[in-house]
Amino acid sequence: MNLGERLKACREKSGYTQTYITEKLEIHRGSLSSYESGRRKPDYDTLSKLADIYKVSVDYLLGRSTNERLTAEQDKQATEMGKKIEELISKLSEEEQKKAWEQLEMYVQYQQNKEPK
Repeated sequence: MNLGERLKACREKSGYTQTYITEKLEIHRGSLSSYESGRRKPDYDTLSKLADIYKVSVDYLLGRSTNERLTAEQDKQATEMGKKIEELISKLSEEEQKKAWEQLEMYVQYQQNKEPK
């Protein structure tokens, strides 16, 4: 399941409408629709707010964990790391950002599929 699918599944599981979420986040409905369809990715602050609303961890939304909940310390570390990554990528052009996210996703997938030593 990708990020968009998890966002939609969490929203539906929580019983929220897109309108409710967009009002809570003060974003356009089209933005949320784009996140859920996978056409766009939310910035880290928006992703963090969505995780709070759905009462799941950011790692769960990103597919880095199958566990919906992390300890507070784990979630704090993930939040700090996410902000650092976003800060670095934000220095790039829009096209370079897209490529950087794709490379990061491929690297994470590679690491997850590696055989343990």
